[in-house]
Amino acid sequence: MSGREPRDGKKLVRSLSGLRMVPESRAARSPFGLEEPPWVPDKECPRCMQCNTKFDFITRKHHCRRCGKCFCDKCCSKKVPLPRMCFVDPVRQCAECALVSQKETEFYDKQLKVLMNGATFFVTPGTSEKSETMVCRLSNNQRYLFLDGDSHYEIEVAQISTVQILTEGFTPGEKDIHTYTSLLESEHITEGGNTRAIGMLLQYKVLGSEELRQLKFTAGEDFNSNKKLSATWLAAMHKAAKLLYESRDQ
Repeated sequence: MSGREPRDGKKLVRSLSGLRMVPESRAARSPFGLEEPPWVPDKECPRCMQCNTKFDFITRKHHCRRCGKCFCDKCCSKKVPLPRMCFVDPVRQCAECALVSQKETEFYDKQLKVLMNGATFFVTPGTSEKSETMVCRLSNNQRYLFLDGDSHYEIEVAQISTVQILTEGFTPGEKDIHTYTSLLESEHITEGGNTRAIGMLLQYKVLGSEELRQLKFTAGEDFNSNKKLSATWLAAMHKAAKLLYESRDQ
């Protein structure tokens, strides 16, 4: 792939759940996306799967567009945006799924834009002691991390295996260093309290190779005017890592 981003075509499709604007090519889909779940067949859910109310001519059944389970109108009344499944309009979701989707809205409305706008870091490859000042940003199609300086990296987000956010935390009377680790092959993600992100270790594979490569990102002390922006970018990257794990686990 070249440094210029290709314009990925999209198409409008209709499913049982609603209208979706999806990439024409499956290979062009966002790594943060989720597949539509299969619906629980009507014959297998005579009662609401939340409150156990029996369905009849008055109490109709509804399927949650995020989990595919069957609920009564009371337990599945909210219509909430679901950009991870590319829905054009807000769709019906159960209370639990609606809460998750509402929290993800912040990522799509704010943090995704932060990642695309980019931030400046010292970047150190592998075990090298030599670092380089680079601007790091997420591509508009969400599929690549672009790193630009004297060198140029294009990392396919789908090939990222580990994201480790380094944070500096402060507790009364002492200064502590915390590490948030998001191992995308496991479910364990550690979160903490009053901390500030100061760097990141990123492990990834190049397409066609099983070898893991590593880059270390550091918000330099001489970037005082950009340190807040760098910390915000790293926090957004931490959230992106969670969504990436969930997409792979589906």
